[in-house]
Amino acid sequence: MEMKTVHAGNLRAIGYDESNRALRVELAGGALVEYTGVSSEVWRRLSTSSSMWSYFRDNIEENYAERRIR
Repeated sequence: MEMKTVHAGNLRAIGYDESNRALRVELAGGALVEYTGVSSEVWRRLSTSSSMWSYFRDNIEENYAERRIR
């Protein structure tokens, strides 16, 4: 999965796999977390948001199943 570097709050990189509907985020502390069941519309809104960190916290962080990768 290709990761896009970002500087938004605690987000350092984001990536999306449309075929698996999986979103990965790298956080400032180095944690890499994958969220499953994320629609392409949610990905589009996150990746184009002027306030990515707020969008992530409000719409993704506690609304999707997560798996810590590292």
